[in-house]
Amino acid sequence: MRVGVLVELFKDTDVNQKFAEVREMGMESVQLVCWDETLMTDEAAFRVKEAVEKQKISITAFWCGWQGPKVWDFYDGQLTLGLIPAAFRHQRLQMLMAGSDFAKKIGVTDLATHVGYMPENPYDPVYHEVITALKALAARCKENGQNFLFETGQETPVTLKRAIQDIGYDNIGINLDPANLLMYGKANPIDALDVFGEYVRGIHGKDGCYPTDGHELGKEMPLGQGKVNYPMFIKRLKEIGYEGDITIEREISGPEQKKDILMAKAMLDKLL
Repeated sequence: MRVGVLVELFKDTDVNQKFAEVREMGMESVQLVCWDETLMTDEAAFRVKEAVEKQKISITAFWCGWQGPKVWDFYDGQLTLGLIPAAFRHQRLQMLMAGSDFAKKIGVTDLATHVGYMPENPYDPVYHEVITALKALAARCKENGQNFLFETGQETPVTLKRAIQDIGYDNIGINLDPANLLMYGKANPIDALDVFGEYVRGIHGKDGCYPTDGHELGKEMPLGQGKVNYPMFIKRLKEIGYEGDITIEREISGPEQKKDILMAKAMLDKLL
């Protein structure tokens, strides 16, 4: 297992500089994140591949967002996140398809995203509508020689495993964010590995706390200061044979973000 970090594409992102910073922090892998379809161009793909070659960076996954409103809570989140809201589903599915095509251009074989609050009731019509959309996305990923990865958080582990089985493709996996499972109040990430461990292809190194009210998510924390038991989590990952990267995510900005990332790397390196 290696330790890497998330890098997000913005309009003014100098990818080569970003990758150089990653190398300076002692890391050699990233998950590349993009929420803007207009940035998924041939020119951008060329710059990314050029930076990969120059800085000797591995991109383990392309994390593709989607356009439109998004509210990260338990109320409006139900109406705005992922492929769940019917009003945005088609547009977002098309952007994820474009994300798959862009990932192919930059030579990345794992595409990840948040699908949204998947209904736990398998008889819910929305559940079947989203499964149909995900089958189409899985098919595009398969054409492009890729895996599609669910980012954990908004669904329970059992619901997620059911969805993977119901999609029925062999190129479906999980990008496990242990903090999200806690922050959404869905599961303990160590126990979740007993449910869907065989599907885990990526890990986010993030920490957080359980929610303390019914409206807002639990608080994200610097790694080691939340409720994720990283010593036990890493031990369990080794037991199930996970050999992929752990990609640090810290959802703040500025000098404090870099400080927390370096602290997380030191802690993870020691555990690994």
